[in-house]
Amino acid sequence: MLCFSSNNVGRHIFGPWYHARPGKLNLEGKPMTTRTPLRPVAVCLLIVLFANLVGSSVTAQTPEPRDERLWQRALAIHRRAIVIDTHNDVTTPMTNDDFDLSGTPPAPYRTNIERMRQGGLTAEFFSLYVRPWYVENGGSARRTLDMIDSVYRAVERHPRDLMLATSVADIRRAKRINKIACLMGIEGGHAIEDSLAALREFYRLGVRYMTLTWNNTNNWADAGRGQKKHGGLSNFGREVVREMNRLGMMVDVSHVSDETMSDALDISKAPIIASHSSARALSDVPRNIPDDLLKRIAKNGGVVHVNFYSAFVDVKTVGPQSEERAKRLKAQQDAINEKYKDDPERRAEESDKLEAANPLPPLPISKLIDHIDHIVKVAGIDHVGIGADFDGANDMPEGAKDVSMLPNITYELLRRGYSEQDIRKILGGNSLRAFAEAERVARTMSKSISGDGSTQRIKK
Repeated sequence: MLCFSSNNVGRHIFGPWYHARPGKLNLEGKPMTTRTPLRPVAVCLLIVLFANLVGSSVTAQTPEPRDERLWQRALAIHRRAIVIDTHNDVTTPMTNDDFDLSGTPPAPYRTNIERMRQGGLTAEFFSLYVRPWYVENGGSARRTLDMIDSVYRAVERHPRDLMLATSVADIRRAKRINKIACLMGIEGGHAIEDSLAALREFYRLGVRYMTLTWNNTNNWADAGRGQKKHGGLSNFGREVVREMNRLGMMVDVSHVSDETMSDALDISKAPIIASHSSARALSDVPRNIPDDLLKRIAKNGGVVHVNFYSAFVDVKTVGPQSEERAKRLKAQQDAINEKYKDDPERRAEESDKLEAANPLPPLPISKLIDHIDHIVKVAGIDHVGIGADFDGANDMPEGAKDVSMLPNITYELLRRGYSEQDIRKILGGNSLRAFAEAERVARTMSKSISGDGSTQRIKK
């Protein structure tokens, strides 16, 4: 379990949860017992080693001793809560390598059934991430179908642990019968290949949200990191949002430009979500959401699900570290790019392995909780959730590196004074409310999937 800091003196290994128990070594190596004084040379060597370690990682910190009573209270709250994570990319190795969720995750991935159980997870949205390569080379919809099939395969292989879920009622049922609800969300609107009929078919297969773009601008919506050519949503893009409302598929605005997000908020009759985004005021990157749009999402009834990726949590600290790593690994990355230039999946996997083998110093978990605090302050307690982006990014804060560590979020929220009611909203209650309202809006708009569907096409 990846729950240690590579920069801690003694490289101490924690248990299945992050917070150290009393008696563990701290950063200074205390408590430390010895019967003979260290020789002066050894002392000097230790000082040099310690200085190098601290110099290489100003963010590495010693976990505070855990308050055991508070921890037990956190575990009890966590067990009672419906816990929902709205974005996990483990679907990629499930599709590419037929990874079985009962096994040990292949590097650099970290999700499996055992860890989902340890994390108290009630429902997981498996990301159907389709790389932009498929836009240029064809096969976006087929790749999406392959990924959907991998989720079905997992559920059918493990019926005692997993169940397919397509509704709020299914999630609640999963909690009652002690199973993990498996839902799906498309990451990147190019997956529908500009076809509302394809959108409807994906809904039939169980997809319950779609991120309007990935980092690439598509033919009807501008991305936050892509070319700005529509000024937000095109006319067809607006029709996509309306059709998603009619179906009961949640509109996801992670990855999109601010203008696209604003347009979606103007059009959507149902709450929108950001499945894996954080607060731009705390980490100024396009993938995070500015305060003015946080307020609009709250007015819409939507939910921003906080992303755990360290660069989105604290880009001022992580950005320079990431740039230095990229320079150091450039020759190896160039070799990977050349070797797998015609295989986007293998190229990405090998790149991820290289990055995971060279981790950045982990941020303290407190910086992640700061984003929850900020969204609560700006948008309100009813408009924040969890969208960790596990297995979509390698560098995560200490104590939040994989799905098994979700109880640490509950513990940290308790430490900051959140009530059980509010913690349960953050862990999943808010997500359920937004999903339920999307279902209600759909019932008022249509009684069929295709019969009342739009036939609009992009005008070439």
